[in-house]
Amino acid sequence: MESLIKGGGLMAPQRGRIETTVALEGDSLCIAEARHLATDFLSQAQAEHGLPVTERAMGLTQLVVSELVTNALKYAPGPVLLDLRILGGTLEVAVWDSDPILPVARAADPGRVGQHGLEIVMAICEGFEVQSEPVGKHVTARIGLLAKAGAETP
Repeated sequence: MESLIKGGGLMAPQRGRIETTVALEGDSLCIAEARHLATDFLSQAQAEHGLPVTERAMGLTQLVVSELVTNALKYAPGPVLLDLRILGGTLEVAVWDSDPILPVARAADPGRVGQHGLEIVMAICEGFEVQSEPVGKHVTARIGLLAKAGAETP
């Protein structure tokens, strides 16, 4: 990670990139905190850099951040890093945790209660990837900032 900014501060754009990284400690309150940090990050990018962000993109971001941070806290010991990057018209939400086991979306099962978060994230994002690290892993989801209601997602 390029920099750790506690409290969700915004880095100055470098080569069209706006970024912030926050460390989250593992209680359920930090999930709500992560959602608020993501919303504040996008609002600040709009206000300071004139980046257009639709309400739908804002809502999708909150959902993706909530699901990825929840999974990291549930399955990995220790802290979680939330990295938010804007590259052009796309927001990258990356979550690092210390668990080396890569997540896999389960087969669709309408009778299953719970454990649909990864399926949902993969369905609503423009891109999704998991990368193994020397310690732990990064899970990254990409969300178009101009996402419109009813728009097809690849």
